[in-house]
Amino acid sequence: MTNAPLILVSNDDGVNAPGICVLREALAPLGEVWCVAPETEQSANSHSLTLSRPLRHRTLSERVHAINGTPADCIYVALYHGSLLPRRPDLVVSGINHGPNLGSDIHYSGTVAAAREGALRGIPAIAMSLCASEGLEDAAGLALSIARRLLEAKLPEGPTPLLNVNFPGPGPKGIRATRLGRRTYQDSITVRRDPRDREYLWIGGPGPDPHAHIEGADTNAVDEGWVSVTPLSIEATRADHFGLAAWVAGSEEEER
Repeated sequence: MTNAPLILVSNDDGVNAPGICVLREALAPLGEVWCVAPETEQSANSHSLTLSRPLRHRTLSERVHAINGTPADCIYVALYHGSLLPRRPDLVVSGINHGPNLGSDIHYSGTVAAAREGALRGIPAIAMSLCASEGLEDAAGLALSIARRLLEAKLPEGPTPLLNVNFPGPGPKGIRATRLGRRTYQDSITVRRDPRDREYLWIGGPGPDPHAHIEGADTNAVDEGWVSVTPLSIEATRADHFGLAAWVAGSEEEER
């Protein structure tokens, strides 16, 4: 039995996307890299699990598997299939996504969801995204360094680490620890008619407006040419709103 770390790789762009292929090769020096990823693109599927139909699994090559489901499905199947992986992973890495996952993007992102599913199961995890159409090789080299440092880190007590990494493009200036920024989209719905005169809809408008300047934010860092590393929380309770919740509940707590 090997002592090398086992790294589980997934994404939301699909098992054959350039980003995940480059990532598998980049992380190989760290240990055993296994890939369990969606058979087809699953962008913006967030943290959905497929409960209304059976899932299919295909082995594409040694240590590379495809699931016809969501990114979260892939991590779930990898961990609980029973014979897909030789042992429990030491690290989950999702990406390298084609396009950014900054600010509020994390709530919709399948890339982040795959990493979050690993963290929910107690496995340190990283989501990685490339914000430009070029620079994948640079991102892959930095992905190796970031993953190595997390594997070597003394982990803090409490919730399992979940990191969201965004690469700006070719030749980044360096790496910064950041907080989530804000992305404001030009939201819209396009209404059209099909050949049988039935209405159909496309949701989502053009790209986001220029990023608001928020000191220390991932959006700022990437705009300025830096790689952003943002720690995310899997604890969803907002403690500073307990008073509001107690008032709404009609509890005596609001009087304290």
